[in-house]
Amino acid sequence: MPFAPSQLRRWFAAGAILFASIVAGAYFYARHRMQNALTQVPEKIGLEVQQTATGFTVSKSEQGRTLFKLEANKAVQFKQGGHAELHAVTITLYGRDSSRYDRIYGSNFDYNQQSGEAIARGEVQIDLEANPEGALSPDQVPPPARKDPIHLKTSGLVFEQRTGDVHTGNEVDFRLTQATGSAVGLNYLAKTNVLTLRSKVELETSGPKRIRIEAAQAVIDKIPRQVELDHPRLQMVERTGQAERATLFLRPDNSLDRVLAWGNVSIQVNGHRQATLQAEQLDLTMVNSKTPREAVFSGAVQGAVAGDEPLRSEAGRVVVDFSTNSRLTKVRAENGVRLTQYQPASSASAAREKLAVTAPIIDFFFTVEGRLDLAVTSGAAQIALPGSSPGREVLLTAGEFRSHFDASGRLRSLHGAPDARIVSKNPGEGDRISVSPALDGEFDSRGEISSILQSGGVAYVDDTRKAWSDRARYTASDQVLALSGSPRVTEGAMTTTARAMRLNRVTGDAVAEGDVKSTYNDLKPQPGGALLASSSPIHVTARTMTMHRAAAVAIYTGGALLWQDANTVEAAAIEFNRDHRSMVARGTPTEPVSTALAQIEKNGNPVSVALHSSFLTYADGERRVHLEDNATANWDGVTVTSQKMDVFLEPRGENETSPVSRGRIERIVASEQVVVHQTARQAVGNQLTYNAHQDRFVLTGGPPSIFDAERGKITGDSLTFYRGDDRVLVEGNNSSPTVTQTRVAR
Repeated sequence: MPFAPSQLRRWFAAGAILFASIVAGAYFYARHRMQNALTQVPEKIGLEVQQTATGFTVSKSEQGRTLFKLEANKAVQFKQGGHAELHAVTITLYGRDSSRYDRIYGSNFDYNQQSGEAIARGEVQIDLEANPEGALSPDQVPPPARKDPIHLKTSGLVFEQRTGDVHTGNEVDFRLTQATGSAVGLNYLAKTNVLTLRSKVELETSGPKRIRIEAAQAVIDKIPRQVELDHPRLQMVERTGQAERATLFLRPDNSLDRVLAWGNVSIQVNGHRQATLQAEQLDLTMVNSKTPREAVFSGAVQGAVAGDEPLRSEAGRVVVDFSTNSRLTKVRAENGVRLTQYQPASSASAAREKLAVTAPIIDFFFTVEGRLDLAVTSGAAQIALPGSSPGREVLLTAGEFRSHFDASGRLRSLHGAPDARIVSKNPGEGDRISVSPALDGEFDSRGEISSILQSGGVAYVDDTRKAWSDRARYTASDQVLALSGSPRVTEGAMTTTARAMRLNRVTGDAVAEGDVKSTYNDLKPQPGGALLASSSPIHVTARTMTMHRAAAVAIYTGGALLWQDANTVEAAAIEFNRDHRSMVARGTPTEPVSTALAQIEKNGNPVSVALHSSFLTYADGERRVHLEDNATANWDGVTVTSQKMDVFLEPRGENETSPVSRGRIERIVASEQVVVHQTARQAVGNQLTYNAHQDRFVLTGGPPSIFDAERGKITGDSLTFYRGDDRVLVEGNNSSPTVTQTRVAR
């Protein structure tokens, strides 16, 4: 299966980008000082003030301090209803602790003496300004200098004399030092120092990188010092953020201390690649009004990056750390982290997973330049590399993964330890697992995995197959595991050693190279078999071996030699089936197949039968050695050659124990250009049957003939002769009469 794993550098970098997107939220407040304006509102809207006036004055004091003062240049009193029309009105609110110097002024107000309400007729201006030293100064003394007041403009404003509260349902425009905004409706409660912008709150900062903030409502409280936003939405160039609720917590000096947003928190990045980040809650803490310290996303954190190969991320919690100069230093994703990259979707099928990383924790570390430098997993981590078909995938696991990135952001190295594993999953088959103390990934110029080196002693398990070596290199393109350093493979009772081995984790095939030796042990004796029927081990040596999983077949090439006890087969290539104890041997013009069968003659003397051919097959269940192309059988002074030859062997028997009796010849059947050569005679024909028990040759076809150096040549329809004496039985017919040519000595 061709494997094209995703760029881990894209994957880790994109995961960091997703989780680090919250930097935007931090910079919404840090870079543009928007928070300064908002955080000063509770101070600037201070609740208790003093007032003096010329022409018309209304004020209220408490414990020797003026809470507010209403003054007008001119008042027109109406007789009915106790109403007065006030002109050029200024209302100053000092707050109960004299910490405010907030002023409301407009051209015309309607003042109701009975209700104590002053209602603006027309436009009203409001300046909200804190006066921290008010309690230390004489009553009604204004601040020594103006300190960037918040300026509001509205209409229909109602001032309640008895409570000091202010409210309007009309549109409110406000201006801060670095921002302008608007809202619909305003409430100010003097007793609690709470200012509420009722609806449609909008704020936009000035400067080259403008930020726009929208909220359904804003509540600004003094105790505790905080600003609560209902359904806030933040927008700047290429970034937007929103939530159901958000609270801005302020320090005593009104600087921003913390931002807490919750309820469907979402951040979108619309740059080169669109990205989104969602969570149930965001908690942002600040070093000061300009510098974020830490941002924490929690509750079903999900991220996504669009593109040809889209990315998805999941975590229970994400923590972003900043340095003292607002530089991103670290992003930690924890509680069930999963990062997934998808292959491009085609018109015929939807996008499917290309790469997935899961871990309890993943930490991303950044350089001083803000570049992703290192990613580290904690806990049992897993990298999934899906295959080309459903259900087929490769899993990398380790106690920890460490990934380094180069200056261009490409993945430079991957190290996994301890208990590093490569697990190949194939439908309908068991897992194929290689285990080592450590693994190291190697990458191509695009930052994609090209190979993985396992070191420190490797163990491989594939069902009944097991392998060991000092090192193993896994190549992603073909999913082959190459073993080096004293590799050894066992499968059932078979053990193979070589200088190097390659195991295909998809097909289950194996290749061994260099000084290959296989030993098949724990064999059960087969009474009905012959050449390979013993319980003794079967040994095979060769330069290379290829083993197929499906057929349990091993192919040995390059000077292959197979033997059991004293019986041997040597060829350029031997294909051995361990289950059937069968083989196919192939030779070359310079290296024919050579077989040696050990047996005992009738007289008790051991003898070796040598078989040669270009091609040989044998199945122990049939007890037949089949030879083709220049077949030769040679034993005890007899040589038989032909183009085809079948050597039938006697069954081993239940109680057979002698090594030299296994593979004993029962009969030989040869055809095509048959030649039988003995020391004193030679016979030729097209068909030969040799019976080993009777030591008898029957030669037919050709017609057959036999030549004896002393007696001459005999030809007939059938010739029968014996190895141990000079007898020759000749049979003829009308079409092929017997002919005897006798040699006469001169």
